[in-house]
Amino acid sequence: MSGTDLPEVLDASVLTDETESFDVVVVGFGISGGSAALEAARNGARVLLLERAAVHGGTSAMSGGAFYLGGGTAVQQATGHEDSVEEMVNYLTAVSRDPDAEKIRAYCEGSVEHFEWLEGLGFEFERSYYEKKAVIQPGTEGLMYTGNEKVHPFNTQAVPSPRGHKVPVAGDTEGTKLVMDLLRDRLADEGVEVRYETGASALVVATGSTDVVGVRWKRFAETGVVRCHAVILAAGGFVMNEDMVAKFTPNLAEKPFVLGSTYDDGLGIRLGESVGGATAFMEEAFITAPFYPPSRLVKGIVVNKEGRRFVAEDSYHARTSAFVMDQPDHAAYLIVDSDHIEHPVFPLAPFIDGWETIEEMESGLGLPEGSLVATLSTYNENAARGDDPDFHKQPEWLAPQTNGPWGAFDLTLGKALYAGFTMGGLATDVDGRVRRQDGAVINGIYAAGACASNIAQDAKGYSSGTQLGEGSFFGRRAGRHAAASRTGTS
Repeated sequence: MSGTDLPEVLDASVLTDETESFDVVVVGFGISGGSAALEAARNGARVLLLERAAVHGGTSAMSGGAFYLGGGTAVQQATGHEDSVEEMVNYLTAVSRDPDAEKIRAYCEGSVEHFEWLEGLGFEFERSYYEKKAVIQPGTEGLMYTGNEKVHPFNTQAVPSPRGHKVPVAGDTEGTKLVMDLLRDRLADEGVEVRYETGASALVVATGSTDVVGVRWKRFAETGVVRCHAVILAAGGFVMNEDMVAKFTPNLAEKPFVLGSTYDDGLGIRLGESVGGATAFMEEAFITAPFYPPSRLVKGIVVNKEGRRFVAEDSYHARTSAFVMDQPDHAAYLIVDSDHIEHPVFPLAPFIDGWETIEEMESGLGLPEGSLVATLSTYNENAARGDDPDFHKQPEWLAPQTNGPWGAFDLTLGKALYAGFTMGGLATDVDGRVRRQDGAVINGIYAAGACASNIAQDAKGYSSGTQLGEGSFFGRRAGRHAAASRTGTS
């Protein structure tokens, strides 16, 4: 069976009077699945949560714990950063390739309440602000700019405000584990049954329709079926599925490592497709090799193999990287002079060399004669005036690169240590119900997190914290709606 094949679909005749029954079955115990299960249980549903791994967490537990939240959260207020629902709507609309107005508004209007729900799990975001440019707060600071809010043209379309809320865990890899542990505890409080090392292998539909009425599970060699009113797919993306990556996001196959767990194999997406679910943005991937911190490197310039700039260097790192993917041979170089060069502690973009003159650097990098000389001359002249008419880089990151020798870092795909994950998934409505190609919803089947396509649509418009934020937010909505469906009140 190919990694792109769809699972079989079972007829409801496999369900008998002896078949165990739940109101809601959630597939996957990451941030979206855990949030969905908890909300469904709190709304009166009897919930079964299936997780293929031996522990909870999924890919969510591998992340730093940033949630994209706004509209006037307690952390924004405590640190003196004004924000509003409308400005958050304006920003997310501006950075989306195909804005889903209903989802964006729901997310923004519910953001403060969702912030409070997260803290209600048993922790508090630190009421502090990290002012430097980084991939994620290095310490326990509660707030930071984690997107392109201050980058042109978005800063002309929405008033900038920081919205990257990080849980109080230092570092950039295990912050979400705190939240996942708390979700596990809250689910236990609600009596939710969690079955580890148990995955879903097929959906069960009502005879003569595609209404989902159950799920087949598999645990090692053992299999069985469960009857339910609704299934919520929250089983992650497909970055670990070589066949799906080759088909949809081939750039992800050209780099050294991926951001995902073993079970990010697209099974949840394919389960949804098996009953007629449509997908969206399957060709889009988050792919990045940040060249900062240190933030002073942002004051350098990024050029392609033709010696030309192509992006504002103060853009969010995934936006810069996405533009690198658009360049000839996916090649790019960060050029920095002696006044601004600093070698990263963990260099994802390798240092190539240093040169005494721009002409020598041009030759050493194999750039067209005179190209880098012209590009740097224009940049330096404008930067000296605090201006960047070509790409509108913000004044705080503008500095002439005039003092040699000059150094170059390699941002080329295959040379830099790019990391990434998939962004496409099942098409859903605002409550997580899976849609058909014609937009109609399929009864009994929901999707959330990396299984679904929601607000995060491509790397050029992504902000750190969007996946955790929307995964938990729309997971909750799916859980509430699925719980209500059992009584016909949804």
